[in-house]
Amino acid sequence: MSLIQTSNLTKVYGSGETAVTALDHVNLKVEAGEFIAVMGPSGCGKSTLLHLIGGLDRPSEGQVTIDGQALDHLEDTALSELRRRKIGFVFQFFNLIPVLNATENAALPLLLDGISQAKSNTRAAEWLGKVGLGDRHQHRPDQLSGGQQQRVAIARALVAEPVLILADEPTGNLDTRSSDEIAGLLRKVAEEWGRAVVMVTHDPRIAAYASRIVFLKDGKIVDEAILDGKNGKNAELVSGKIKQIGD
Repeated sequence: MSLIQTSNLTKVYGSGETAVTALDHVNLKVEAGEFIAVMGPSGCGKSTLLHLIGGLDRPSEGQVTIDGQALDHLEDTALSELRRRKIGFVFQFFNLIPVLNATENAALPLLLDGISQAKSNTRAAEWLGKVGLGDRHQHRPDQLSGGQQQRVAIARALVAEPVLILADEPTGNLDTRSSDEIAGLLRKVAEEWGRAVVMVTHDPRIAAYASRIVFLKDGKIVDEAILDGKNGKNAELVSGKIKQIGD
């Protein structure tokens, strides 16, 4: 079985004549170490897909399975525990706590899971070193650049050793250079550290860092592309496919 699998995943908001189908019977498989980008026009269901995979919302129909565990069978407490231990989240806005330094921010998921402050900080410092912030442990968010803040957020997402990283427009608030660095780091998360990464992005250049791109339109998967690692060439391919599906 794939590490992540969705089966006929559907999300409908509202009912009757006002019902809106945000996601329509989506079937997707993601393997360990795979970096997938999700693209498509605004309102096509990209963020809805991410929220359902991450257990942040419940589907109207269908199922999400993560590491052999079906999310629809879990009560809220068990679902929260799975999110803490199996899934790391990275968002466009870094969501760091201003009064905490980098180590303290990165350690938060472990503290919430009942691990001691000392052990949490030690593991957080290790991950900060891995993401290139070995000399910024004690810096608060206002002392870090946007790219550095996103690295802290990625360390925080990885600190609990999850099997899956979900990234929602992770470069949307960054300049071009920092965007490329973060996209490259997410590729490293998949290729070298063996996590599955699912990233929503509107930027073909950033999507080109992925190993596979899934294109959504009107809540359905309408195309896929397997990439070869040549980011510049792939960006042109991605742009072409986006035009074809009507973005």
